[in-house]
Amino acid sequence: MARVERFELVSLTWGDEERQAAIRVLDSGNYTMGKNVREFEECFARHLGMKYAVMSNSGSSANLIAVASLFYKKENPLKRGDEVLVPCISWATTFHPLHQYGLKLKFVDIDLHTLNYDVKELKKAVTNNTKMIVAVSILGNPCQFDEITKLCSENNIILFEDNCESMGAKFNGRYTGTFGLVNTFSTFFSHHISTIEGGLVLTDDREIYNLLKSLRNHGWTRDQDKDSPIFEKRDDDFFEAYRFILPGYNLRPTEIQGAIGNVQLNKLEEFIGVRRKNAEHFVNLFKDDERFITQKEVGESSWFAFTMIINPELNINRKKVLQKLRDANIEHRIITGGNILRHDVIKYYDYVATKSVNADIAHYNGFFVGNHPYDIRDKIDYLHETLKVI
Repeated sequence: MARVERFELVSLTWGDEERQAAIRVLDSGNYTMGKNVREFEECFARHLGMKYAVMSNSGSSANLIAVASLFYKKENPLKRGDEVLVPCISWATTFHPLHQYGLKLKFVDIDLHTLNYDVKELKKAVTNNTKMIVAVSILGNPCQFDEITKLCSENNIILFEDNCESMGAKFNGRYTGTFGLVNTFSTFFSHHISTIEGGLVLTDDREIYNLLKSLRNHGWTRDQDKDSPIFEKRDDDFFEAYRFILPGYNLRPTEIQGAIGNVQLNKLEEFIGVRRKNAEHFVNLFKDDERFITQKEVGESSWFAFTMIINPELNINRKKVLQKLRDANIEHRIITGGNILRHDVIKYYDYVATKSVNADIAHYNGFFVGNHPYDIRDKIDYLHETLKVI
């Protein structure tokens, strides 16, 4: 086995092309949101097969404006107190905007093997009060979208897709992040492509597209379509230049982020291909190891990371396992954000939770190690050797 001194959690995905793209923006003197951002939005939407993309300064901001847009659409907008179904495990800013807009969160347990919704529990959780389902594909692994889209269609429920961890994944040949009315992505440093910080919302709905653009940009009318469906232009151009129509934010990305995004997007499929080869090696090494439950692939995962849950039946102490990883300089962390019900913030939420048995097992027994867009089979071998004896 080749010598490995460190197994990192994240790594830089940039080459000289990204640096040169940033330098060109700096040399241009035009730094705030402009043509590079628009080009990235158009290319990103086209790559995923959607009509519209709106870039924001982070994936968390993408979630915020996506939730907000659903409150301001003309027909059947969400209202404070509406019930929304969410998985127990996701990143914190999947949940926070829902709370901040006054929605009642109903938490649903996960499948211990896929780490996504337990579909049986999801079906049982739906009531006549359910207005939206938030589908989160955890760490690159697609949700069971055939079941979820059917459930939404039959019950007139909005589907919101938080795809911030799963760019490039596919379910039945279709990209995740394209099944919902609104769909969010992250381009943070550690994600599949990186614009340092950044996020996007995809939609095929023109009204929502214009709402997203206004909410991202102070809530004003600038940057709206000429015949925008969300307001009627008046004759006073002096007023129109600074006319506010929504209680928005300033969540704009920079031109540097847009320019880097254009370069990174061209590398996405290559990155995913390498991640999948690494994953094949990881799965082959650990598939018969009864000590660990590893993530079961649904569709075509983009393999953000490699999760390992210590089998709760074997009485293995996680602290001992994590110490082995620390001693071996193998970086690791909790699975996504763990079970949100076990975090202090939950005391502020209006929520219902029936059970979270599997989410608790993942929270208390689980961890993940990194995957990268380059060959790390030697690091995976090193992980396997490190964990041979616990």
